[in-house]
Order: sequence, then C-alpha cells, then structure tokens
Amino acid sequence: MESQEAVPGTADYRQALLQRLEEGQSWDLIVIGGGIVGAAVLREAARSQLQVLLLEQRDFAWGTSSRSSKMVHGGLRYIASGDFSITRDSVRERERLLREAPGLIEPLGYLFAARRGQYPGRWLFTALLSIYDLFAGKRDHRFLSSEAVQLQAPGWNQQGMKGACQYTDAATDDARLVLRLLQEARSAGADAINYAAVEGLSRDGARVSGVIVRDAESGRQYPLQSKVVINATGAWADTLRTPAQACASVRPLRGSHLVFNAWQLPVSQSITFMHPEDRRPVFVFPWEGTTVVGTTDLDHSAELSQEPRISQPEVDYLLAALASQFPAAGLGAADVLASWAGIRSVIGTGALNPSQEKREHMVWDE
Repeated sequence: MESQEAVPGTADYRQALLQRLEEGQSWDLIVIGGGIVGAAVLREAARSQLQVLLLEQRDFAWGTSSRSSKMVHGGLRYIASGDFSITRDSVRERERLLREAPGLIEPLGYLFAARRGQYPGRWLFTALLSIYDLFAGKRDHRFLSSEAVQLQAPGWNQQGMKGACQYTDAATDDARLVLRLLQEARSAGADAINYAAVEGLSRDGARVSGVIVRDAESGRQYPLQSKVVINATGAWADTLRTPAQACASVRPLRGSHLVFNAWQLPVSQSITFMHPEDRRPVFVFPWEGTTVVGTTDLDHSAELSQEPRISQPEVDYLLAALASQFPAAGLGAADVLASWAGIRSVIGTGALNPSQEKREHMVWDE
C-alpha cells in the first residue's frame, strides 16, 4: 500500500514537516507571521511555484487577524481627510473579495444619522457616498426616513434626527479568512507550521540568508536557509529589525470592543456615529447573534508578547458612546458579555493623535 502525505493541520503533518526542517531543507521563501498578510503572501508565492514556508509563533491568526472589527470596508472616513487613494484601493479590494469569497465576505448595511445641526450633514455625507460609489463602480446608497431607521435600530436616539444615510460595506470572520488562505496555499504546495517562533535571522555578510526557529512543543531550535525572508508580523515587525536598518518604525495601536446581548441592543445593520468626546467614528453592529460596540484607537504600550486586553478607560469610552446614541437601553459594565482587543500596526510618523496616523501600507527592503 502506498504511503499518503500527512493531512495538513494534523500531528502527523507537523511531525513530517519538523523532520524536513531537521534534515536541513532550504526554501525559496520563508514568511514569518501567520496573520492575513503572511497567509496572503504564502498563497501567492505558492501559486508562483516557489518552495515556500510560513512560520507562526502561536496560533494562525492569533494576533491582529482574529481581533479586528470584522469589517471589510473602504475607509469612508479617509475621504474626509483627503486620503482618496487609500479609499479607492480599499473599495476595489472589498468588491474583489465580495466576488471571490461569497459566504466568507458578506455585504453589511451601514446607517449614519442625519441630525439637525450635526456635521457632516445629510448632503455632505451623501456627496462622500457618491465618491465612494464611484470608486466601487456602482450606486449603493440611499436616504431613510427616521421612521424607517427605527425599524432597523429600535431605540436609536431620535433627538434631532431627520433620517439616516444608508450604504453598504462588508463583514467577515477574520480568522476564517486567514485559514482559508492558508488552506489554498497548502493546496498549491506551500508549507505552514504554527507554534514555531522565529528567534533570530541568519546572515551571510549583510544579507539575510535564513532564520533561527524554535519549536514551542519540544523547545528544539532549527536553523533554516532561504533565498528571501519576509517579515509579515505586523505589530511585531520591529522585533526582528536592527535599529541601524530601520528606515521607519511600527506604531502599535490598540482597538477594543464590547459585546452585548442582541436583545438588549437590537440592530439589523451597522450603526455608525461620531463619539461625542473626540469625534472618532464608532460602530454598533450585529455579529454572530450578539451586538458589538467598537472600536477604540490608542497607543499600546504593554509588552507585545502579552495578550492585549481592554482597559477601564476604554470600557468607559465605549459605554459613553452607547449612552449618547441608545440612552433608553441603559447599558452598563454589568451588561457586557465579553470584550476583545487587538493591536493594529500603523507606520509611526509622530502624529500626536493616534487616529491621525496614515493607514497606508509600506514595504521595507532591508
């Protein structure tokens, strides 16, 4: 009977791959980081017929890529700040994902209230949505009366409300999206292993020639050789960079969320509004039979190896946002079912307000 290849994700597959590491197999490309960026790089490299390996220090999608706000959106607020290119690229990516991964990426309606004396008003927001639709190549917004809004979000504060602008973005299970890409990469011939932490880089002169990886289960170290190494670790990227090489640095920002019973805060679509304290956008949206409120955006100074968690000021901040929009719900800390926090990586430019940092991506060749 012919032997069969070990099934990915099983102990047999892991042991077979560790054996290959022990034997000193070399690679065309090693990707460090099992989040959405690393998984995407792995898949594209495998489809390009490269011999490629991905290494993740904990669970796949453990970091940022399982702790997002679950939204696939085009960054409508970036238009208001003049970042048209980011919005255009994000909207086009959203549309591509909707086409390519139905069932995993799903449309989600969004509502933004038009209130007397509020900025931005109905007509300015409609103009922003027209640009949004132009980038997407379709018209997908309308105005709802205040009566229609109450059917979508019972208990939403009616003070000064003239209605709401409705538009469509999308939502996803972020961790499932990562696993989907990893599975497709494996089908194309890639290898991926988790609980394999990269502890250092190997160098041939000034050039990186591989990595030193430690298996968390056995504690054993493996020196691996590769023609190219890609650091796709997001907020953890600077831990493998030398100060002399770093042309810029990552600024870790924490975003936190609160989860409530859906019957206490019933919404059929995502409710978008500006926080009364600092005018940052906040979302109240349905998720897996619950209602989620988020997100915050502040510097994360804790050790990155520790599990990020919501702070009391963040809890107070999100509860204050709820009190301003859904005062009749009377929700407090005792009503919170759960919370989650994630670390987003942005490029530090020295902006005093973390929310003012640009969300553009950057590739460093070091």
